[in-house]
Amino acid sequence: MAYDHEEQEQLDSLKAFWNKYGNLLTWVLIVVLGAYAGYNYWRYHQRTQAAEASVLYDQLQKSAQAADAAKTMKMAADIEAKYDSTAYAPMAALVAAKVAFDASDLKSAKAQLQWAADHGDDEMKAIARLRIAGILLDEKAYDEGLKLLGGEFLPQFSSAVADRKGDILVAQNKLDEARKAYITALAGMDKADPGRKLVEVKLESIGGTAPKQADAAAPAAA
Repeated sequence: MAYDHEEQEQLDSLKAFWNKYGNLLTWVLIVVLGAYAGYNYWRYHQRTQAAEASVLYDQLQKSAQAADAAKTMKMAADIEAKYDSTAYAPMAALVAAKVAFDASDLKSAKAQLQWAADHGDDEMKAIARLRIAGILLDEKAYDEGLKLLGGEFLPQFSSAVADRKGDILVAQNKLDEARKAYITALAGMDKADPGRKLVEVKLESIGGTAPKQADAAAPAAA
């Protein structure tokens, strides 16, 4: 009987607890299960979006290779509108920008690059902004280009930024500043970098001298 009495007390305590907190616990459980279901749906949706965007991106690349600017631009716009949350959207914008640039459509090229800069990750943004600066150089919008290059970039793009600054400064006939920019670019470039020789040529063409890179540390003085 003692066992039955203890069991009844536990049951009464459980009932009292449930009467007091049962409704709250039920709602908490509903919220947790709802969040879990929502997260699973979101992951499924993301995977589906990425798969669909991948197919369209492959088609866009084929259009770009065929130099079909109109079709490429239309497909890029579709990807950007429907799959802007995927990595394929800024990639599509970069491809479309290159096709537009090759077709001498600088306005469309800039628009696509700006889209990539606004929606891509930090690396995509850096690539897009560097290419926009190149277009601004072609348009002789030098101050605008330098202002753009004065923003924040990932460290790995520092040499490319300095090189592009040098190009704009040369166009402005600011040769002293251009030489400094090219030297800065070279300082951050590896000896094996295929673009290094071009920067050296540009520097030498405006009377600069490329800094020498030692293969090994200089011996200490005796």
